[in-house]
Amino acid sequence: MDSNKRHELVRMGWDIHAVVEESYRQHPASKNDPEDWREKRRLLLADMAIHLLQTALEPGDIELDKLRNNLHAILTISDGFLPDAGFRTAPGKLYGDRGRGLL
Repeated sequence: MDSNKRHELVRMGWDIHAVVEESYRQHPASKNDPEDWREKRRLLLADMAIHLLQTALEPGDIELDKLRNNLHAILTISDGFLPDAGFRTAPGKLYGDRGRGLL
């Protein structure tokens, strides 16, 4: 993929990000309503997925700290949807000793 296409996709990602993030902020859910809370968490998951897209497509070398942080956020949120998937062990694998107790 050439750098013009990468820049275009990253820009589009920011446009999508703005809409998703605003929807997340405006969502009235509270933890007292599990169904609404789950929907709000889905929006947050989408937001973090867009950050991963941007990290992956940004021209130049991939920033590994950003990649780790993106994956950590996605796995943390996903743990609420897939509690038996074992995502709680991911920070130790992503960050080594620095990741213990992060999730």
